[in-house]
Amino acid sequence: MIGCGFMGRAHSNAYNRVGNFFDQAYVPQLTAVCSRNAAATQAFADAWGYQSIETDWRALIGRADIDAIDICVPNNLHREIAIAAAEAGKMVLCEKPLAIDAADGLAMCEAVERAGVANMVWYNYRRVPAVTLAKRLIEEGRLGRIFHYRANFLQDWTIAEDLPQGGTALWRLDSAAAGSGVTGDLLAHCIDTALWLNGPIRDVTAMTETFIKQRVHSHSGEVQPVTIDDACAFLCHFGNGSLGVFESTRYARGHKALYTLEINGESASIRWDLHDLHRLEYFDHSDEGRLRGWRSINVSDHGGEHPYMDKWWVPGLQIGYEHSFVHQVADFIEGLSTGQPAAPTFRDALQTQRVCDAVLGSAESGRWADVQPSEA
Repeated sequence: MIGCGFMGRAHSNAYNRVGNFFDQAYVPQLTAVCSRNAAATQAFADAWGYQSIETDWRALIGRADIDAIDICVPNNLHREIAIAAAEAGKMVLCEKPLAIDAADGLAMCEAVERAGVANMVWYNYRRVPAVTLAKRLIEEGRLGRIFHYRANFLQDWTIAEDLPQGGTALWRLDSAAAGSGVTGDLLAHCIDTALWLNGPIRDVTAMTETFIKQRVHSHSGEVQPVTIDDACAFLCHFGNGSLGVFESTRYARGHKALYTLEINGESASIRWDLHDLHRLEYFDHSDEGRLRGWRSINVSDHGGEHPYMDKWWVPGLQIGYEHSFVHQVADFIEGLSTGQPAAPTFRDALQTQRVCDAVLGSAESGRWADVQPSEA
C-alpha cells in the first residue's frame, strides 16, 4: 500500500477482515506499506499488521515479494505510480477518482491493459448492500422505463476562511494535487453509482462556485488563489432518455456526509440515504391503491435475499461504511479466481472521469458539453 491516510486505514481494515468473513481462494498478505515519513509509516504498519515499510514507492514496486499495489495518495500521483506498477507486472488497485483528468486516466487504462494485470478503482458505494439491491431491482425491470435520476453529496468542512490549502491533510483543497474540488472528490462517487445503476451519460450542463477565493498554502505560507470548486451542480441526459440532477458542495452547514440518490421509473421508484445506509426505500405503483406508498426495506436479511448480508451476523443486524470496502476486496479476490474482473475496472472508472471533465468544461464555458463515449 502506498499512503497512510484515511483511505489507507479503510483499505487496510478491509484486507484484514475479508478472510474472517469470506471463504475465498486467496487471503491478502500485508507485506509492506509506503509513505515519505518513516516514523509515521512504521506506526501505521504496527497498527495494521504490515510486515515492513518503505519510504520510496519505486522501491516498493520493485520488490519481488509483492503482487499488488494499492494507491492511496493524492490524485496527481495516481498516473505515475499506476503505470510503473503495471509495467512491473503488479495488480493495481487505485483510490478514486482514477486520475486528475481523463487524459491521465486513459494512459493508466492502456498501461494495465497492455500489461494484462488485474485492476480496480475504489468506488465503494456500489458495495453497500442496499445500493447493490437497487441494482438488482433495476436489472429485474421492476422500475420499468426510468425517467429521473437525482443525487447529491453534501458536506460542510471547508467553510472556515482560515482553513489552509495543500499539504498532507488538506491536499483536496489544492487543485495541483486534487485536479478539482467537489467534482472529483464527491460527485465522482455519485456519477460512478449513476453510471452503474442507470447507464451512460450523454451530455451535461454545469455550474461551479469557489466561495473563498484565496487561502494560505500549507507549504509556502503564502496566500494563493483557490482554484478548486467548492460547489457544483449539473444537469444531464442519460443514454436511456432519462434526466439527471446532481449537486455537491462542502458548504452545506449541518451536513457531514449526506449522500442520497433517487430513481423514478414508470412502474416504481427507489431512494437511498448514506446516513441510513442499510435501508432502501421502494415505491411500487402496482400495489393496491389503498395500501400504495413508500415501503422501507431493511436490507439485512440472511438467506441470500439481500446482497452480502449472509457473510456477516444474524438477520436484522446492521453493518456500516467500513464493510463496503470489505465487500470490494472480496469481489476483487473472487475476480482473480473466476477470471471475471471486479468492477469498476480502470476502464469503467475512466468513464466517470470523462463525465467529471465534461462537467468542469461545461461550468467553464457556460454551455452544454458532450461526454466522450466509452470504448470497447
